[in-house]
Amino acid sequence: MASKKTLKIRDKREKRVRGKLTGTSSRPRLSVFRSDRHIYAQVIDDAQGTTIATASTLSKELAGKLEGKKKVDVAREVGRLIADRLKTLGVEKVVFDRGRFLYHGRVKALADAARENGLQF
Repeated sequence: MASKKTLKIRDKREKRVRGKLTGTSSRPRLSVFRSDRHIYAQVIDDAQGTTIATASTLSKELAGKLEGKKKVDVAREVGRLIADRLKTLGVEKVVFDRGRFLYHGRVKALADAARENGLQF
């Protein structure tokens, strides 16, 4: 368990990042969350308060593909999946929300894979 000071710093960083970003219908927010085992991405229209699309390591499409892969490679797969789902919905531009996580490692891999598959940040 993290100390109270560490949790306070995380919350402060998350509020700072999220306070600067909002998603609209034309340009929704791509929010990323990572835990020790999984990584989640969801696209949110803040104006309407709805989630447009989601993808994670728990998605059915990725169920058999992820065995034995490194966490960064798994994050790339999730990035590709969210980009494909948004293409089918006709969304090309998003605002990237890294939340409280640094733009490094798995978060960066997810973002790069989404960009490679046609998503614009």
